[in-house]
Amino acid sequence: MKISTRNTWQGTVIAITHGTIVSEVTLEIAPDVIVTSIVSRKSIDDLKLQIGSPAYALVKSTEVILAVD
Repeated sequence: MKISTRNTWQGTVIAITHGTIVSEVTLEIAPDVIVTSIVSRKSIDDLKLQIGSPAYALVKSTEVILAVD
């Protein structure tokens, strides 16, 4: 697989929270380091994601905004 995205991390699916239309998938990419993504239920089925599955988190963004109170 070749991709242009520079921010790519391999991880393991540790949680899937199904919603009506979209679901939340959480990957552990290092011990105690997690990434969560919102994806369609169809994508979960197409990718055959389940707890323990290996997967990649690919992040492509022109900006990341942080805020504090």
